[in-house]
Amino acid sequence: MTKLIADIGATNARFALVENAHIDHIEVLPCNDYATLAEAAQAYLQKNDRKAESGAFAVAVPMDGSDTVAMTNHGWQFSIEQTRENIGLKRLNVINDFAALAYAVPALAANDYYKIGEGEPRRNMPVGIIGPGTGLGVAGVVFTEAGAPVAITTEGGHVTMPAQNAREFALFEYLKKTKYHHISAERVVSGKGIDNLYHAVCGVDGLSLPERTPAEVTRAALEKSCKTCEEVLDLFCHFLGVAAGNLALSYGAAGGIYIAGGIVPQLGDYFKTSRFRESFLAKGRFGDYLNNIPTYVITHPYPGLEGLKNIA
Repeated sequence: MTKLIADIGATNARFALVENAHIDHIEVLPCNDYATLAEAAQAYLQKNDRKAESGAFAVAVPMDGSDTVAMTNHGWQFSIEQTRENIGLKRLNVINDFAALAYAVPALAANDYYKIGEGEPRRNMPVGIIGPGTGLGVAGVVFTEAGAPVAITTEGGHVTMPAQNAREFALFEYLKKTKYHHISAERVVSGKGIDNLYHAVCGVDGLSLPERTPAEVTRAALEKSCKTCEEVLDLFCHFLGVAAGNLALSYGAAGGIYIAGGIVPQLGDYFKTSRFRESFLAKGRFGDYLNNIPTYVITHPYPGLEGLKNIA
């Protein structure tokens, strides 16, 4: 039986086919190139001259059990049943994108991630997943007595991000005055967060710098060609560490914290020596507790598809 799987983010939709428990024909389609999810799926199947009997899609949106899905950071809104009919599937399962990651993490191979800091994972203990991309996703994994993984989906990317010193407070105050009424983790730990921090630093410091995309800010920081961009990337890694440490404490994630998403893997050695782990550990009396929890960066290019394969 051929199964269609898709990991659908706010920017790209990653499609593949599962046959005999193997993933094949992986393609990445820009979401903005298609009016609907069904059109993107149809285009993928037509290009590969294939038909599928069933499907499993992971979508960047909270799932409430209803038939209607409205994506958080993209304009697609669709009926699951109508989409199934339009694609010509007998069955279609739609889950949260970080639920797919949660099912993928326990099955990742050793070369699918790298470790930052100390600590060793404890078997069958809770795992936390945090992933900055267009937005910020958060999920967890717990295990049954038999060791089977159970995904915990959350909206943890929208928790309040604390300001811990005068500089951070000034940046957050600027963002609250000019753009947002609430500074969540996603507002500073995501692609949009890099853009927000860049404008906030420019605004607070009274700088008139050229407009830059998040990718351009990141590149300038890595090249050390712009001090403002360097500060922005430093803050991004710091705030990710703060959020990841909060997640580890909240879950008791002795199984480890895994960083997903498209941004961090592109930072390479910079991230390994950034403030991330220092900020992760900075929890006062519980620094030693967190030091025993390992943190990993997922380098597998399509972990969401691996999770969908496991449930398809």
